[in-house]
Amino acid sequence: MNYRRLGKTELMVSEIGLGAEWLERHTPEECIELVKYCEEKGINILDCWMSEPNVRSNLGTALKGRRDKWFIQGHIGSTWQDGQYVRSREISEVKKAFEDLLNRLGTDYIDLGMIHYVDEAKDWNEILNSKYLDYVYDLKKSGIIKHIGISTHNPVIAKKAVESGIIEMMLFSVNPAFDILPPTEDVDEYFAEEFDADLGGIAPERAELYRLCEQHDVGITVMKGFSGGRLFDEKRSPFGTALTPVQCLHYCLTRPAVASVMVGFDSTDQVDESLRYETASESEKDYASVLANAPRHAYSGQCTYCGHCKPCPVNIDIAMVNKFYDLAIMRSEVPESVRSHYDLLEHHADECISCKGCESRCLFGVKISDRMIKTAELFG
Repeated sequence: MNYRRLGKTELMVSEIGLGAEWLERHTPEECIELVKYCEEKGINILDCWMSEPNVRSNLGTALKGRRDKWFIQGHIGSTWQDGQYVRSREISEVKKAFEDLLNRLGTDYIDLGMIHYVDEAKDWNEILNSKYLDYVYDLKKSGIIKHIGISTHNPVIAKKAVESGIIEMMLFSVNPAFDILPPTEDVDEYFAEEFDADLGGIAPERAELYRLCEQHDVGITVMKGFSGGRLFDEKRSPFGTALTPVQCLHYCLTRPAVASVMVGFDSTDQVDESLRYETASESEKDYASVLANAPRHAYSGQCTYCGHCKPCPVNIDIAMVNKFYDLAIMRSEVPESVRSHYDLLEHHADECISCKGCESRCLFGVKISDRMIKTAELFG
């Protein structure tokens, strides 16, 4: 298992995590087996957004004696009322539900306290300067939560959260199908069976968000990495072709700032299926060829940092150079942090010999040679 730094939290998390949602339909014994198996395979981060009491208790049983092996994303505002889940900012309900989470998980702290499910501008604006946010700050000050995060599907809200300085990380929905869509406050729109024919490439709002997170050192954990499984079925995929779990994982993990993909496991077999990523070959990870040759919505002209351009005869890490270029041009002046990371690369853009072999391998038609010239000029 590979581990990645989760932004400014400094936590080193497994790049494949446990999204515990599907454990709602499992017995305590099955939960124990699955959590223990994930731990044995090196998974060390789990997300528990669910408010249903039994799944929380089952997770608590599974974590007993091994709490220190896990980083937990626990959601603040996910409540259980009259036998059903309710997202709430009502402080009495929020406190009751979060205390219930601690009690049922058998812990006195949560590593990542998540401002739960903010997709609407109205909701975000109401959270600011509210008793709800005061409660989040109080939890952080008392050490009950170690870091503040947010969960959202909307890149506009995610950007506001990053720029607010409130959060240290976020749980965000990432996959190649969602990434081509414009922002929306209705998450169901991301699961449309058909997309507009003129869509193509990463939506600028989402591309900007990933770069902004990298720039502000806000780490991302991923939800919806498989788009509910429909990316595995060419008939349901908006691209008209199927991707594998390994390809979906690689897409997510090549986005700037992404540290871990939270996968909803239902069985140990599904754990093994995702863990194949850790030993997969470059050809098995290659989502770029699939997207470039898809019947619908092929990406064009954008670097997705897929690495398909390798090898370079002078050993430039083209994907990383492109990533730092994209980060740098967000500002009127190159941020010192970006310049420092660029300088640490073993080979730089000014070493490019313009052979354009990389361009012949780029599946999205990126003018790499031109970008190398611009990067060399930008970084001096």
